[in-house]
Amino acid sequence: MTGFDDLIAQLASVEERLRDLAYDRLRAAAEDGDADSAAQERQILKARRAVERAIHALGGTSED
Repeated sequence: MTGFDDLIAQLASVEERLRDLAYDRLRAAAEDGDADSAAQERQILKARRAVERAIHALGGTSED
């Protein structure tokens, strides 16, 4: 136990939500050719990676 377990769990939940949202945007971009969705997907992916880095910095893994 690192003492950050609750925070790591919350961040893992946020990372999962961001992953799902990015997938939805990517699907919309592929199906509709929506350039805005493609740009949003890249922005969401960047945020998801930042959350992953925070999880690792606190001693967790993205699977937590």
